[in-house]
Amino acid sequence: MLITLLFVALLAFYVAWNLGANDVANAMGTSVGSKAVTLKQALIIAGVLEFTGAVLFGHEVTETLATKIANPALFAATPQILVTGMVTVLISCGVWLQIATSRGLPVSSSHAVVGAIAGFSWVALGVNAIDWSSIGLITIGWILTPLISGAIAALLYSQIKHWILDQSNQVVQLQEWIPWLSTALLGVFGVIVLPSLTQPLTDFVIEQVGFTIPSHDIPLLTGAVAAVGLTIISWRQLADKGTTTQSPMPNPVERLFGRFQLLSACFVAFAHGSNDVGNAIAPLAAIVYINRTGSVPTDGITIPLWILILGGAGIVGGLAVWGKKVIATIGENIIALQPSSGFCAELATATTILIASRLGLPVSTSHALVGGVVGIGLVQNLKSIKFQTLKGIAAAWLITIPVSAALSAAIFSIAQILFF
Repeated sequence: MLITLLFVALLAFYVAWNLGANDVANAMGTSVGSKAVTLKQALIIAGVLEFTGAVLFGHEVTETLATKIANPALFAATPQILVTGMVTVLISCGVWLQIATSRGLPVSSSHAVVGAIAGFSWVALGVNAIDWSSIGLITIGWILTPLISGAIAALLYSQIKHWILDQSNQVVQLQEWIPWLSTALLGVFGVIVLPSLTQPLTDFVIEQVGFTIPSHDIPLLTGAVAAVGLTIISWRQLADKGTTTQSPMPNPVERLFGRFQLLSACFVAFAHGSNDVGNAIAPLAAIVYINRTGSVPTDGITIPLWILILGGAGIVGGLAVWGKKVIATIGENIIALQPSSGFCAELATATTILIASRLGLPVSTSHALVGGVVGIGLVQNLKSIKFQTLKGIAAAWLITIPVSAALSAAIFSIAQILFF
């Protein structure tokens, strides 16, 4: 059993590695493409924040996936079949993500996991074991996500272009917009990150101080203070750069947008590490639980720290070694990006994901970001969009679920013949 656990741990690391190589482009692709940061800087920043997010906050999503990734009641009498299924999920997702990454195609690891689960469940328990309503929701999300994100990005960028970039007094115009941009940035990303970060402080105030406060008060206060602070700092930086007349100095407006974009990329990287690491390590967590208790997990389970560290390390390793291909696709091979347009694409992505989460739609960050980048291209110039790249991305999106399902079904069938 120890050898089996080691093998499964290596598979989980392999999936996390490929997940890092592919999905982390969602956070850093536009920042590299717009030259807000270099590729090396992006890899370091994303590596630190992805690992931190995975280790500190990855347990919640992992716990949910480990107990709800398949209907536990159907496997209660045969936990070993669930173990085998989870192994096939890891192999199928890892292989498909590696293929997509090698071709520089951004795909959804969440969709790969769903497809792999459907594949082995069909073989193990029949077609009725598949939750077809979930597949339908994912299909709806696949269609709506890039459309909504593209619309938001186009609207936001068109306003920035009209009121700031196309004006003769860009610096003065940006000074007036900075408070609103700061509020929008920290408001959207604060909803993703701040509740998790400030929850321990809220719990401490309630339990130790005895002062009952609504759960959102501290995040709101933190976000408000941060928005005011970012506004003041940005005003000072813009004043310093705006009075500089040296010709080698970069455009002060785009330089400030570059700082905004880098901050947004940091939020996305942290949120991605805390959320998507579950796609890689949830099957491992379920298998460890079954090995320890001899039963299938039906409720919440405790995720050992070493599993979170394993997932975080895998994400960072894959990002560092293979991540540049997908980063180049999103950041450079769809349209040419400036910091102002890259910032709009990332803000639109975050907004879309938040809206989808509120509506309960399972969506992909990859789909949202690509849609946002295309929305920018529609405002700039239709001819600036490289449609050949988009064709390859769309094809990868379409076949992710069926390919991962077929791989999983085939591998599970072989495992059944060999071991059952």
